[in-house]
Amino acid sequence: MKKRILSTVLLTGVLALQFSCSSSSGTPSEDNGNNNPTPGTNDIDLYLTEGDQSVLLQKQTTVLDLNTTAQIYPNVIDVTDGTTYQTIDGFGYTLTGGSVQVINTLNTARKQALLQELFGNGGIGISYLRLSIGASDLNASAFTYDDMPAGQTDPTLANFSMENDSAVIAMLKEILAINPNIKMIATPWSAPVWMKTNENFKGGNLKPEYYAAYAQYFVKYLQAMKAEGINITAVTPQNEPLNPYNEPSMVMDATSQRDFIKNNLGPALAAANLTTKIIAYDHNCDVTTYAATIFNDAAASQYTDGSAWHLYAGDINALSSVHNSYPDKNIYFTEQYTSGGGSFAGDLKWHLKNVMIGATRNWSKNVLEWNLASDGGFNPHTPGGCSDCKGAITITSSDSYQRNVAYYIIAHASKFVPAGSVRISSNNSNTNGNLNNVAFKTPEGKTVLIVENDNAVAITFTIRQGGQWVTAKLNGGAVGTYVW
Repeated sequence: MKKRILSTVLLTGVLALQFSCSSSSGTPSEDNGNNNPTPGTNDIDLYLTEGDQSVLLQKQTTVLDLNTTAQIYPNVIDVTDGTTYQTIDGFGYTLTGGSVQVINTLNTARKQALLQELFGNGGIGISYLRLSIGASDLNASAFTYDDMPAGQTDPTLANFSMENDSAVIAMLKEILAINPNIKMIATPWSAPVWMKTNENFKGGNLKPEYYAAYAQYFVKYLQAMKAEGINITAVTPQNEPLNPYNEPSMVMDATSQRDFIKNNLGPALAAANLTTKIIAYDHNCDVTTYAATIFNDAAASQYTDGSAWHLYAGDINALSSVHNSYPDKNIYFTEQYTSGGGSFAGDLKWHLKNVMIGATRNWSKNVLEWNLASDGGFNPHTPGGCSDCKGAITITSSDSYQRNVAYYIIAHASKFVPAGSVRISSNNSNTNGNLNNVAFKTPEGKTVLIVENDNAVAITFTIRQGGQWVTAKLNGGAVGTYVW
């Protein structure tokens, strides 16, 4: 194990902190994400992940070494407490029905260990979950909460039942026992097929004559969850409303969503005294006019908290353009998947740069990766669902699980940046050597800086805050979370 050196020197009455670091070798055991070297005493803690997986979210050890000089490298990241941006709601994943199914194949002791690792204070501290209202494409089969025989309808929702999600509800109760403050956003992949123009789980549109019934469908879902002790923070009217290709899926263009929110969903939640937020859109960064259509309508806008985004198309900076046009509306990032064919190193770099750092630097209050768990074959999924979506966790047997790249993408923030933290200023440009970064101030007063070295080679750089500085080094493709 190579050593890191931290040196403190006093220059002209200003305390300067300087350290250099190189990777510690070693691979964590399969079932213990906290199998880290014993840390030393230092002024700044560094948690490191290398693209080659030789180091995975490990706290680096330190040897104190007094020095007489301090060196400022040309790549400087300036962190400024006084400039603040959005408050963070949390970081996490989608708890799909498939995730619940595979996690439930673990034996009781291993399952509890996993849930504690994911949601407990001593683990990675997941603070936000996304849920599907009915099935997503990562369920074993498609369903809604009011499925009827072909040719029959149920406009009064007399047949409404959440029995197919009983396992999800049970797991959410286990999670809430670990973290009672976790936030949840819920979204449907499809309305009941009898409400749709094509009467099919895949594609189609919501018939206008069923807008009111569908709004009550949301109300019944929220009330049923509340009765189970599960409070849903927010809903979006439709997952990926411009995507007709998933199974299940449903198309809902911007004008249809605008009308549904202002005439049906918003008034229905208000009449039921439900405080659940409505968040618009929930799709890619290439169509900013969708959210604008809703925000520009005063009647729809009054019910709408903000907009939600994915990054399968477009540029993450589109979030800032929407924020700048509608600064009173919040921004959320709700989905990005990692594939079975992707590489750990490539996904780590891309997702840290574009999703974790990119979304939060562009005003997002949360960052959610896609499915929490899958098996080794990327199952379950519907016949027309995603066949290579790789969970943050792979369940390998009844007694073991494996952490994948999405686990570390989220953990580099969730473990250190709790809900209620505030993003603060840090420069992020080519002038600091393609070191993508974002900084936060936690409720405890700690500063957290996440840095991704987007270069192929190691870069030495300086972190500077006020009159103090630290010199650091990250290998190409590495990610470091710095906490002080």
